[in-house]
Amino acid sequence: MSTQTFTLPDVGEGLTEAEIVTWRVAPGDAVAVNDVICEIETAKSLVELPSPHAGTVGELLVPEGKTVDVGTPIITFVTSAAEPAAPAAVPAAPAVEEGSGSVLVGYGSGAEATSRRRRPAERPVRSSVGVIAKPPIRKLARDLGVDLTQVAPSGGDGEVTRDDVMKHAEQASVFRNIQTPEWGDVREETVPAPQPAPVGLARGISPARAGADESRTESIPVKGVRKATSSAMVQSAYSAPHVTVWKEVDATRTMELVKRLKASPDFADIKVSPLLIVARAVIWAVRRTPMVNAAWIDTADGAEIAVRHYVNLGIAAATPRGLLVPNIKDAQEMGMKDLARALNRLTTTAREGKSTPADQQGGTITITNIGVFGMDAGTPIINPGEAGIVAMGTISQKPWVVDGEVRPRWVTTVAGSFDHRVVDGDGMSRFIADVAAVLEEPALLVD
Repeated sequence: MSTQTFTLPDVGEGLTEAEIVTWRVAPGDAVAVNDVICEIETAKSLVELPSPHAGTVGELLVPEGKTVDVGTPIITFVTSAAEPAAPAAVPAAPAVEEGSGSVLVGYGSGAEATSRRRRPAERPVRSSVGVIAKPPIRKLARDLGVDLTQVAPSGGDGEVTRDDVMKHAEQASVFRNIQTPEWGDVREETVPAPQPAPVGLARGISPARAGADESRTESIPVKGVRKATSSAMVQSAYSAPHVTVWKEVDATRTMELVKRLKASPDFADIKVSPLLIVARAVIWAVRRTPMVNAAWIDTADGAEIAVRHYVNLGIAAATPRGLLVPNIKDAQEMGMKDLARALNRLTTTAREGKSTPADQQGGTITITNIGVFGMDAGTPIINPGEAGIVAMGTISQKPWVVDGEVRPRWVTTVAGSFDHRVVDGDGMSRFIADVAAVLEEPALLVD
């Protein structure tokens, strides 16, 4: 028998640290190659790490909730002396779905992953209230704020599936915050007034007040997605000169189109929302004003502007892990149905915390849907590496003048922030006007 130490690998994209979120094993557990041993959170994604060894878990060297650098020893295994050394390669992809047959690079063959035994922890668990669901499904339900006792099961033997949870958690918009923190029952606490300091002593905060203040304040460590987001936003805000323009739009015909698509048999299995039309409008408008899809690049000789003749469409998604901006690669090649399916996949993956670093890299222009929070407009910060971001406001009925008469219409505001080094005023104005024109008359999308 021998002891093998496993260090935190570089899961790709040059990330240097990760947080141990959940251990899936305990000392003494028997593991096979490619059994999931823990879940880690990097700055961009949640990743399940598979075991590179077969044997018994020795010691967990890092507690849950701690962030450590790549290369830090995190777990030991007791293995047979005949086992070959662990492969030197490291994973460059996120965890795979159960039973998919996929495997992270450097951790064994796909056949091993397919034949991986099912540990007791992965079997469906029946709670005290009689709900049958696997632990990953229970975690998903917790992240989405779903009460499993209220979910109608569709799996065998009455088991709640992933689709059951997602269907129950479906929001009015695919990008609404999954869970909104609630205030406690007591909004304000009555704190005894500090007593006057004795004569000759400096006045300060009384011990009673200091203790009360501590009980009213919560400290949240800045790490993971929040750390990456704050760094990116500061970099963007202080390196690119932002300019924001906006336009109020009569989106009544867009709402009518969305209603027709929802009723169409061709879209029976596809979720359709106004965001789909906004996405098509942005892609259409990019073709007419390519500079909004460009990027400012600093070089050794000065700088250059890279104009991309493709659209990797980023969607800012509010998730339980924080703000993520995955993007749809080559969105300009997609028709309406393919784009709708891509949006659905993107949002489902983001909600489940499965967006990979690759999903979030290479974006060329971004849409942020602030309307789902009831906001009319905003001044969004550009995603680093891009030159423009479009903010979609809430769509609500308002009085609107049509042919000289005031009528109720579905009205929204389209705003856009742009890097003024790349895009001039006329270009950004034409672009937002084009997006607005499509929302007013979606027939413009028909070539």
